Amino acid sequence: MNRSVAMTAPLLSGLLFGLGMALSGMIDPAKVIAFLDITGQWDPSLAFVMGGALLVFLPSYFLLIKPRKESLSGDLYCLPVNKDIDWKLLTGAAIFGLGWGIAGICPGPAVASLFYGNAAIPLFLISMFVGSQLAKRYFVKSTHSG
Repeated sequence: MNRSVAMTAPLLSGLLFGLGMALSGMIDPAKVIAFLDITGQWDPSLAFVMGGALLVFLPSYFLLIKPRKESLSGDLYCLPVNKDIDWKLLTGAAIFGLGWGIAGICPGPAVASLFYGNAAIPLFLISMFVGSQLAKRYFVKSTHSG
C-alpha cells in the first residue's frame, strides 16, 4: 500500500475520534464528572455517546476485523493475547478509574482537547506519559533476550 495512504487512514481516524470527543462533550471534565456523579446531579448523556460507539464498533469488529488476519493496509493485527486478570490489571484499572472520577479526564479525550486551552491538559498528558514509561520500565516483561 502507498505510504501516504497508509499514513492518511490513522490521521483521519484520529481526527474523526477527536471530533466525536469534542461534539459529545467528552473533552469537558465537568460533563464527565457529572456523568460519574450518580448520587448527585447525574448527567446520563455520555451513556448515549458510549452506547453509540458500541453500536458502531461491535458490528464492525465482528464483520470486518475479527474474520481478517490483516488490516486493509496489509498490516497484521496486533491484538492482546493475555487474558489474565491479575494485580497489575486491577491496580491499573483502579488508578484509571480514580483519576477519571476525580479529574474528569482520560487519555483519548485529553489528547482531543489539547488545543482547547485547558491548562490542566498538558500537565495530565505529561504525567500520563511519565507514568506509562515508569510502568513499562518496572512492570512490563521484555520480549528481548539478553
